[in-house]
Amino acid sequence: MASSKKKVATLSDQGIATVAALLSSLTKLKLEIQSKYSQFQSELQAVASKIGELESEADEHRQAFIQPISIHLLTHIISLVLTTLDEALQEEPDRKCFRLIGGVLVERTVKDVVPALQTNRDGIRTAVKGLADQYTSKEKEFETFKEDYQIRVVGRV
Repeated sequence: MASSKKKVATLSDQGIATVAALLSSLTKLKLEIQSKYSQFQSELQAVASKIGELESEADEHRQAFIQPISIHLLTHIISLVLTTLDEALQEEPDRKCFRLIGGVLVERTVKDVVPALQTNRDGIRTAVKGLADQYTSKEKEFETFKEDYQIRVVGRV
């Protein structure tokens, strides 16, 4: 009879060890999920910050306007300016042209300004599209992550 009591005690010790191991694994998993959640939030914030930086870099072009304008409107305005300057480029490439660079109005020629404006416009479009795509992709990935782990945000105001 003593041997059967010893077996019960051994099984209990093994059961306790198993439960402890499971709890340890669950705690590690919970920490990993929390870490991944925080990482997603940080990555989304970083992309949003990059978009904000691009918006402030575009302020150089916005200084001519009284009210703030969007980056999309800015690229449209640059395109209109380029359309106008294309005529001058064809007819008088050495014609005087003024450009605001770093808050300073500088004199250039049309043939110097047109390529720079095209590069700026294309760069802004590419950067905005890339950042918007990156943000959308990361946001979808984050939503999938929250659904997979049944994460519900509480206390959000």
